[in-house]
Amino acid sequence: MVKQTIQIFCRIKPTKQSPGLYEVKSTDTLKNEIFFYLPHGVSDGYINNKKENYIFLFDQVFDQKSVQDEVFLGVAFPVIKNVLCGYNGTIFAYGQTGSGKTFTITGGAERYVDRGIIPRTLSYIFKHQLETPSLTYTTHVSYLEIYNETGYDLLHPNHDGTKLEDLPKVSLLEDNDGNIHLKNLSVNQAFNEEEALNLLFLGDTNRMIAETPMNQASTRSHCIFSIHLTIKEQNSPTIRKSKLHLVDLAGSERVSKTGVCGTLLKEAKYINLSLHYLEQVIIALSDKSRNHIPYRNSMMTAVLRDSLGGNCMTSMIATISIDKNNIDESISTCRFAQRVALIKNNAFLNEELDPKLLIMKLKQEILDLKNELYLLTGADYNSNLTEEEKLNNCICEDIKRSSHSSDRTYLEKTDEVNKLKELILQRDNEINILVAMLKKEKLRSELYEEKPLKESLKTIATNQVQFSSSFYEEANSNYFKGTKEKNIIAVNHVKKLSIDKQEEFERFQKTYFDNPAIEEKKKGLKIRYSDAKKLGEQVNKSRINISDDLVDFI
Repeated sequence: MVKQTIQIFCRIKPTKQSPGLYEVKSTDTLKNEIFFYLPHGVSDGYINNKKENYIFLFDQVFDQKSVQDEVFLGVAFPVIKNVLCGYNGTIFAYGQTGSGKTFTITGGAERYVDRGIIPRTLSYIFKHQLETPSLTYTTHVSYLEIYNETGYDLLHPNHDGTKLEDLPKVSLLEDNDGNIHLKNLSVNQAFNEEEALNLLFLGDTNRMIAETPMNQASTRSHCIFSIHLTIKEQNSPTIRKSKLHLVDLAGSERVSKTGVCGTLLKEAKYINLSLHYLEQVIIALSDKSRNHIPYRNSMMTAVLRDSLGGNCMTSMIATISIDKNNIDESISTCRFAQRVALIKNNAFLNEELDPKLLIMKLKQEILDLKNELYLLTGADYNSNLTEEEKLNNCICEDIKRSSHSSDRTYLEKTDEVNKLKELILQRDNEINILVAMLKKEKLRSELYEEKPLKESLKTIATNQVQFSSSFYEEANSNYFKGTKEKNIIAVNHVKKLSIDKQEEFERFQKTYFDNPAIEEKKKGLKIRYSDAKKLGEQVNKSRINISDDLVDFI
């Protein structure tokens, strides 16, 4: 487990004029400080208590002359290295409209050197895969757009020629473990860099872009480009799964400052509201006394739940414009970054066992145990004898062997056989656990609309469970050592255990002395559940009304 705070960076948008309102300095801790100087003007009046100097600390500040390659190496490269090792990562850009977020994350289309973090990340990942042939990589990408608090799949196969609103909406699902799943979001496999870049360009083409007073090509939505990696080492039963979110947030802007109306006004309200909820989550995470984190207030915060205060290595890049008209927004962005820097994430290495390889390994181990038992007892397990015949043969073999061997040798042999039986039962339980893992993986793949697991893997798991269960029954009947009376007791015990479990449970319910009280409590719980459900509906209605009022207010 790696514990670290969210790394914060600042990038200053180039400007033709040098306003002299800021200065960047280096500190002894290899970090950068940015100073803002806002001297009082004559128009402000003779009495003005407004603060003149502001100081903000960042892990690194990229000044106006910084190029895309420097930003990639400073911000993205450390996160990508950890993602290739099996850790989750997130990089998101935050800032006002027109400050350079999209240029930093995606890049410019005119020059090759203007490529942003996403295309450079894809290039590095596939180059690393070619340089490490001992590892097998599987790469999938997805592209989610959140427009007016509704999710859309930018890589949906039916996107060509249709409007954004006509697409199936992406919805949030939460499993029993608290993990968020995105329904109707396609996950597309990319075999090389070219295919991944084509998916990126397709998604960028479908994004919602509009002209605003602050930016001629302003992105009017939040976009999350996700890279899912599966890393597997040859001849190893473990696999590593990691994901990297590259987030381009919509620009924050004051409605009163821009003077927009109509559709742009509605978009600005939703953007500001979602960013307001994001700030609420940041404040709650930085306050150690808060127990509740309002992730569910917006779709964006719910999707980025792991990235903010979870199992993830996260970096934020704050983009600012130092023009005199935008200096207040730049200071607000820097303040937000300082709050983000207080959040600590606990990143875990995402390792799990490969069910396919482990089942095959256990199958071979059971076959080896079967052969070892055959050498010890001489019984033919592939014969078509009934269970009673096998038990009788076992008794005869025991009597014959006991007449020619000492009691000590007999006990040692019995103990060894019992140990082998216990080992077989242990392997049988492990296979049952693996089958449960396969069912869980199948459910996850259906939620993400991935291809189902291969039929061969299902067949291996089913046959293995049937084989191990029947084999243990044979071992239990063939290797039971003792007198004839003990074997008869064992047979009766097995018949007794074959009673239907449901009948046993019903018999227990009827004979249990406190059953009437339990039934009475069950009725009371049903009434309480009905009342709680009604209260929950009232709370949801109130929450919707509050959100609508807040949208109108903003």
